[in-house]
Amino acid sequence: MCIPADCRSTLRWGKAGKGETAEEQFLTIHWAQWAPADYLQVLSNDFTTETGVKVIVEQTPWDTFVQKYNVEMVAKSDAWDIIIGDSQDIGTMAIGGHYVELTDWIKEKGVDKSFTAASMTAYAEYPKGSGRYYAVPAEGDALGWAYRKDLFEDPANMAAFEAKYGYPLDVPRDWMAMLDIAEFFHDPDNGFYGIAIYGDNGYDSLAMFAEQVIWSFGGDLGNYSTYQVDGILNSQASVDGIEYYKNLFEYTPPGFGSAFFVHTNDAFTAGIVPMATNYFAFFPGLANEATNPYAKVTGYFPSPPQKGRDGKVRQYAALGGQGASAVTYSKKQDLIMDWMNWFIQKDVQEKWAALGGYTCYAEVLESQAFLDATPYNEAFAISINIMKDFWAEPEYAQLLESFSKSIGAYVIRGEGTAQQALDKCTDEWTSVFKKAGYLK
Repeated sequence: MCIPADCRSTLRWGKAGKGETAEEQFLTIHWAQWAPADYLQVLSNDFTTETGVKVIVEQTPWDTFVQKYNVEMVAKSDAWDIIIGDSQDIGTMAIGGHYVELTDWIKEKGVDKSFTAASMTAYAEYPKGSGRYYAVPAEGDALGWAYRKDLFEDPANMAAFEAKYGYPLDVPRDWMAMLDIAEFFHDPDNGFYGIAIYGDNGYDSLAMFAEQVIWSFGGDLGNYSTYQVDGILNSQASVDGIEYYKNLFEYTPPGFGSAFFVHTNDAFTAGIVPMATNYFAFFPGLANEATNPYAKVTGYFPSPPQKGRDGKVRQYAALGGQGASAVTYSKKQDLIMDWMNWFIQKDVQEKWAALGGYTCYAEVLESQAFLDATPYNEAFAISINIMKDFWAEPEYAQLLESFSKSIGAYVIRGEGTAQQALDKCTDEWTSVFKKAGYLK
């Protein structure tokens, strides 16, 4: 692989440091246990070939991943050189001094121009809007949709749907059309249901789905700059989004109160729903005939737009994915930057995408080769530009728990009203921000 001239001066090709042999040089990257981490290991083997520096991608199961690296960072551990950490955790890591600030390097290398703006904000920047960066977008991800083309294109279904709703059956033109489609296909007496979406798994499944309908209906989680929540999180537009979530949830299969990514894929491959949501990172399983009997007739689309009460049309997708950050306590800062310089190259990003990693490199995303590579890449390329994230403050875990409990009580268990749920969460979030000193 050809190394551009502007990177050669920063790559050290595995030269040993004082008292260190070349054989001893290695980098350890910590990530969650899933397929993209396997792809990163394969990709980084090229870096080893080029530089002589071995790269070890250490994986931790998702249920303990975030907790593990938080504990290690508090202890100022040098167990890892790079962490591909959760986007919501970047505030905690930056304020705690656990991640190296990369602002000057990112601007010098033009990373903020070559990677999509949404990915830089979501995976790298803290505080949001500050222009200060602590990561390179590594794994772009967002919520998208899979659907059964054979069911949507069946002449009998098409005729019956148009007769009932007055418009053609097709990929949902907006969120309200999605509700109609879910209602149309819902047939619990025959073991078939309208849709597979997330429930409340006790962490962020419900929050991720809820926030995107709040945004799409014209609401928001608050003002990310001033930390004002009252009048925003509990606005009528946000209420509209949460009421919609509850209505759509009525058409899920039984037992979906705690559903997350495994449940939605399983319902789809079992043939009991016509459409299902999931992060794009989990769509390879649906495109594979070995794991999805409907793979040949499975289509994909991004989260749809929606016209709000104010007449404006908005389109958002809840963000997943992670950025790669340099650990402050690592004694291999030069080698870390060698890997970073290598990783941000266009040809490396092209291979990253080809392996199955989700690149955020704008030119790669726009290329026909990328768009044609998988049946879901076109929907992903749209989603990566409309994605938006939850709060990234150090208090995000408290905010997430409060949101999930408040909204879950209404959406999943039918307790109270959407307005009451959002008012409760608004009060709790306001208290958190005041205690943290962000809000007076």
